[in-house]
Amino acid sequence: MNHLSQKQVKQRLGTAAAALISSGMKVGLGSGTTSHCFIEALAERCKKESLYITATASSTTSSDLAKQLGIPILNVDEIGFLDITVDGADEIDSDKRMIKGGGGAHVREKIVATMSRELVIIVDESKLVSKLGAIKLPVEILGFGRNTTKQHLENLGLQADWRLSEKGELFLSDNGNYLLDLHFPSLIDNPEFWEKEIKSIPGVIDTGFFFHLAGRVIVGFSDGQITIRE
Repeated sequence: MNHLSQKQVKQRLGTAAAALISSGMKVGLGSGTTSHCFIEALAERCKKESLYITATASSTTSSDLAKQLGIPILNVDEIGFLDITVDGADEIDSDKRMIKGGGGAHVREKIVATMSRELVIIVDESKLVSKLGAIKLPVEILGFGRNTTKQHLENLGLQADWRLSEKGELFLSDNGNYLLDLHFPSLIDNPEFWEKEIKSIPGVIDTGFFFHLAGRVIVGFSDGQITIRE
C-alpha cells in the first residue's frame, strides 16, 4: 500500500472532523495547518449540503480563511458558548495532555477551548508521544519587563528563546504580546508542576500546556487509517 503524505493525512483528518458537525451548531475553529484542513472540509460541507453553522476562530489566519470560504464568523464575545471546537496539537500524550502553540495562537486557542462543550483534537501519528517536552513550549508574555520575565524563566533551568517572525523580528501574537519558546533539558515527567511554576512568574500570560480539555482525539496514520480515541 502506498503511504499517504502528511498533507493527505491532514486532509483526511479535516474531513473526518467536519463529519461531526451538524446544522445549527456553533463551532470553534482552531489554528494551524491541520485545523485549516478542517475549515476547508467544513466549508465544502456547508456548500454541498446547505449546512448552516456559525463559528468563531482562535486566530486571524483561521478567521480569514473561514470568511474567504464562506463560513459565517462571529466575534468570540458575540457567539457565547460553542457546541464543539476542532483544533490540532503539536504533542499529545495518552492522558490527552498537550503542547500547543507552534503558530503562536495558544492563548486564544485555550479561551475558545474552554468555551466549548467538547474540544476535538485532530493529529497525525507523529504528534503522539509518551511524554511531553521533545518540542519547545510556547509561552506568551507581556512586553513590559519582557527581559526580566525571560530571565526568571531561565532561572528555572530552562532555555528561553525569543520567537522570531519570518523577517527576523520579535514575533507578536494576535494579542500583541511576545512569545518565548522554552526548551526543557529532558522529557517532562510532571508537566502540571512546570505549568504552575511558569505561570507563577509575573509577566507570563499563559503557556502552551493544555490539560483536561480534550474530548475525542482523531488520529490519522500514513497507511490511511483513522482512529477516534474517546
